[in-house]
Amino acid sequence: MPVARIESLDHEGRGVTHADGKVIFVDGALPGEIVDFSPYRRKSSYELAQISRIVRASPQRVTPGCAYFGYCGGCSMQHLDVTAQASVKQRVLEDALWHVGRVRPETVFAPLVGPGWGYRYRARLSVRHVPRKGGVLVGFRERKSAYVADMSSCAVLPPHVSALLLPLRALIDGLSVHAHLPQIEVAVGGEREEQMTALVFRILQPLTAHDEQAVRDFADEHRVLIYLQPGGPDTLTPFWPLPMPELVYSLPDFGVRLAFAPSEFTQVNHGINRSLLRRSMSMLAPVAGERIADMFCGLGNFSLPIAALGAEVVGIEGSDALVARAARNAEANGLQSRASFRVSNLFKATAESIAALGRFDKMLIDPPREGAFDLVKALPGATDERALKAIVYVSCNPATLARDLAVLVTEKGYRLRGAGIANMFPQTSHVESIAFLER
Repeated sequence: MPVARIESLDHEGRGVTHADGKVIFVDGALPGEIVDFSPYRRKSSYELAQISRIVRASPQRVTPGCAYFGYCGGCSMQHLDVTAQASVKQRVLEDALWHVGRVRPETVFAPLVGPGWGYRYRARLSVRHVPRKGGVLVGFRERKSAYVADMSSCAVLPPHVSALLLPLRALIDGLSVHAHLPQIEVAVGGEREEQMTALVFRILQPLTAHDEQAVRDFADEHRVLIYLQPGGPDTLTPFWPLPMPELVYSLPDFGVRLAFAPSEFTQVNHGINRSLLRRSMSMLAPVAGERIADMFCGLGNFSLPIAALGAEVVGIEGSDALVARAARNAEANGLQSRASFRVSNLFKATAESIAALGRFDKMLIDPPREGAFDLVKALPGATDERALKAIVYVSCNPATLARDLAVLVTEKGYRLRGAGIANMFPQTSHVESIAFLER
């Protein structure tokens, strides 16, 4: 049986080693460990393997904090100390910046970290009726499988949400549509003293009168908000209680509160979101008299703090609904005089479409996983009279971040002053990061 020393972790949290001219990815192995491994998939240039025996364990290996680790696919790094997880993710970011973008930051920022458990204020739970397992299952997918994990708790969900898993199984098992309710989306808003939890039931068949009463009783007993979604996002409908109170989250550093619907994107980890905002605003340094662009602005997560600090902000987003929500949030916070929002498809940005928005002093970019390639290609270069003084780029994908930074540094002439990670998803291999560029 092959024995190897693990060299590093890849972007999925797998141990990486080399043998016989191939790259070997070993599930569950940690850097520095010596392991016996058994391949389960062989290709010409790489192999996927699992640990057969740990010959020498890493001092950073810990006992996973969840009984379902290794079976549930929701987490992949619980066996690594949470502090070490941040270091590994920083290495993933730095490797991507160099190997993908051929760029290196002048400064590596200290990682932004927070609690390792109970942080996940948004989740998408799968639902499946499985008679041989006793009925309905509610949870995340099994690791490397489309099946739903048979789980009764989840350590990365807030405790009060984790405690709903078994009651949800019982509720749905008693509904006529138990085989036609494939998903529940969870969104938590508010502070502890005013916390509200919304559950969106994705239903493929209408509820009967008996079903509706059971769902109302569940909502009352567990003090949750229930929405129904029979089709696409536009079909989201408040069900119980009525009238439905709004979900909100606060950014106390900036005196801002943002309302949102459970279908609208918000950051999963409220604490890390606040840390990201503090770092972003300290680098962007908005002041009165400046005009700042917030690209992919969503419902105003970054826009409103920029306006609260005195600058004029223009938020750009491709969704009409999110732009409308951002405008309402600005008005609710008394910031409408300094915050305006426009609908534009930034994935098709051109130099002409960016110029038509007017001149900006600074810019914040927070795209989805696809990155912002067309946008950064369309921006003025550092020697242009319309050059941006500063750019803050928040990313959820190190590879597309590196690709886009290569454009900004190599083609546009901006300086990559610094970059670092935010551990938005502890216990997982997901890497959130932030980069700062100056003219």
